[in-house]
Amino acid sequence: MDNPSYARSAELFERAKLSLPGGVSRNTLLKGSHPLYATHAEGCYITDVDGIKRLDFANNMAAHIHGHAYPPIVDAVTKQLHKGFAYTMATEVEIAYAEHMVGRSDNFDMIRFVNSGTEAVMAGLKAARAFTGRSKVAKVEGCYHGSYDYAEVSQASNPSNWGEQLNPNAVPLAVGTPKGVAQGTVVLPYNEIAASIALLDANKEDLAVVIIDPIPHRAGMYPVDKAYVDALRKWTRENGSLLMFDEVITMRVGRGGMQEQLDVEPDITSMGKMIGGGFPVGALAGRKDVMEVFTNTGSGIRLPHAGTFSANPITMTAGLVAMQYYDAEDVARLNALGDYTRASLREVIRQADIPASVNGYGSLFRVHLKAQQPRNYRESHVDVKHSDIVHKMIDEMYDQGIMMIHTLSGALSTPMDEAVIDRFSDAMLKSMLKVKPLFDE
Repeated sequence: MDNPSYARSAELFERAKLSLPGGVSRNTLLKGSHPLYATHAEGCYITDVDGIKRLDFANNMAAHIHGHAYPPIVDAVTKQLHKGFAYTMATEVEIAYAEHMVGRSDNFDMIRFVNSGTEAVMAGLKAARAFTGRSKVAKVEGCYHGSYDYAEVSQASNPSNWGEQLNPNAVPLAVGTPKGVAQGTVVLPYNEIAASIALLDANKEDLAVVIIDPIPHRAGMYPVDKAYVDALRKWTRENGSLLMFDEVITMRVGRGGMQEQLDVEPDITSMGKMIGGGFPVGALAGRKDVMEVFTNTGSGIRLPHAGTFSANPITMTAGLVAMQYYDAEDVARLNALGDYTRASLREVIRQADIPASVNGYGSLFRVHLKAQQPRNYRESHVDVKHSDIVHKMIDEMYDQGIMMIHTLSGALSTPMDEAVIDRFSDAMLKSMLKVKPLFDE
């Protein structure tokens, strides 16, 4: 981000580096020489400190389903703010929101609210251990499930350490991760049934849970094969393990999430992002007998669990309103707009005549600078050359008034329509044509 038009953002970043390690509290905001700084946002538009207004296809990493400052949420939260922010007491709105959420899926007997998707995943993995009495976790290679040590394994492996394709290595993310974390994690090859079942069989005595993201952004955003999900569902039932869906991002693609589209019944489901109505949130929902690990049944609690801001009335109020205004009809409209977006992008790629493809489902999409549509983490892995081109394309989109997730991905919001997508597609064509010569270097 070296554009001189972003001078105020560059100035703020220099100030930020004096008190914030790396200058930010979220590394995902780093782009080029400095991040951009927002002043305000409304609907599907966001304005930065240099006065530039952009269409927002990032939506705070898919957290805003209704865009920014959605009036019904603003009104409801404003009323609650006058009543207080959080108490060492329960609130009725928590019950109302829980009732709404369990009503969205037959797979949700009970729900427990936390403060982030990371917390929801962590609570789910620990709940599975408490319920089964086992310790190991199985996850798909390249999938992002938040910042819990076990969830991070093989999230960012690379050709130098990822091992055999059908038997991936368990690669810790952070320096200093205890060795036992990798030893306690089984890494599965995405959509490879026979190889995954063999790995699960080799660990079946110790395996508590298999966690899967059904449209894994970091692993390419190629939707999971139904046959693969069904095979995992069958194996976990037969071997006393739990199947966990991570729908922190994908809850948006169906009234009851992607599991509704796949017609599968996971035992537990982690959620977050859009279900907070723009405020920090996470949730774990699932079978009653599994969720009761959080309950004191008279013989003690199998999984003690607390959180100062869990189910705070601001988030519960915002989340309830957001989800009430995002029902089956709204889901269908936004998913159809997603189909229009992906079709438009494919036409743009044809016109630009560059090696690129589009993945995604529902209101989610990702552009890959690969002619062949990548189907897993390894196929979607970006080398240094193509990473540089991606960065240049993102910069071009920013300069044209379009904000995206920095993997060339996007998440739609309800204020968007086909005219917005047409503007986005025009900008994408210009960006592709601008970087086209770089493919031949």
